Amino acid sequence: MKTRITELFGTKYPIMLSGMSGISVPKMVAAVSNAGGLGILGTGTMTAVEAKKAIRETKELTDKPFGINVSLLFPGAAENAKIGLEEKVHVINFSLGKGDWIVEAAHKYGGKVIATVVNRRHAKRAQDYGCDGLVVTGHEAAAHGGDATSLVLIPTIVDEVDIPLIAAGGFADGRGLMAALALGAEGIAMGTRLMTTKESPLHENYKQLSIEKGVNDTIYGIYFDGLECRSMKTKVSEKAYERGFLGLPNFPAAIINARGLAKMLDFPYYKLLIGIILSGWKNAKQMAYMANAFPAIQAAIEDGEAERKGVLPVGQSTGLIHDVPTVAELLEKIVAEAEEVQKRLSDAVT
Repeated sequence: MKTRITELFGTKYPIMLSGMSGISVPKMVAAVSNAGGLGILGTGTMTAVEAKKAIRETKELTDKPFGINVSLLFPGAAENAKIGLEEKVHVINFSLGKGDWIVEAAHKYGGKVIATVVNRRHAKRAQDYGCDGLVVTGHEAAAHGGDATSLVLIPTIVDEVDIPLIAAGGFADGRGLMAALALGAEGIAMGTRLMTTKESPLHENYKQLSIEKGVNDTIYGIYFDGLECRSMKTKVSEKAYERGFLGLPNFPAAIINARGLAKMLDFPYYKLLIGIILSGWKNAKQMAYMANAFPAIQAAIEDGEAERKGVLPVGQSTGLIHDVPTVAELLEKIVAEAEEVQKRLSDAVT
């Protein structure tokens, strides 16, 4: 199966692993790349030292192309991007910020850069400063999708840019892959589907819940991590998504949780706290939401906690998950199904 995405990245299949912090770890990234897709390492919760170690570990596990993801809104993300550039990773996928400097540096060694976007304005801006491709994220996606669904968002952006698109949000099987190609995308990115595989580090409790939940079993809102975010619907997440006093985050809890965030990022706590305060009200409020959300996500991924505090971002495609295959089995099944769909449609049109 060849598209502009497979040609751009040198992969066998036009399928990309979303760069999920805590999930897209070296073993998982390598499994996707070795199976013919493009693995993306999630560096959002890593220090620069940890990011370098993870990149080098991934290189030991695969000789196939892979990339890293950096969410430029997060503390330390720019440093992780610089580590990726120093290590000359094949692909850097950035989001939530301006990555023109990443494009310039990556192109010097032949690296590729893809921006994750949710609207036309950001798509055109990313193309203007030289991105090689886009991940276009629809409303169905886990965590931070756009306001528009993939069905209408993808062709809207296809009509606006010339660079290839990777469709994200709602894709979990061969039918979805063919639908994305029909809409004008050149491949798909999957997070929710790939986190329920044997190689995924996601706790078994949540792998089982991902199978049990349907397309309507997600919750979407702004009061969990401060951005429009979609997670698995549970009693815990419903409470976590409730609007706080005057729509504000729980600042006392955030001050406490920021200590854990600072430790994780290997950053002096008082400097992090002062920096957030001096960054302005809007950013301070956003960081407070995220400081409170991170322990909940970590509890779900690592401990499988679903009764008291665990919250797991998942997309609506959780309703399409019925098993826990290996990554290689899943990718082969998706491509085989896509080819069957292509034949059926060809026969129908003929």
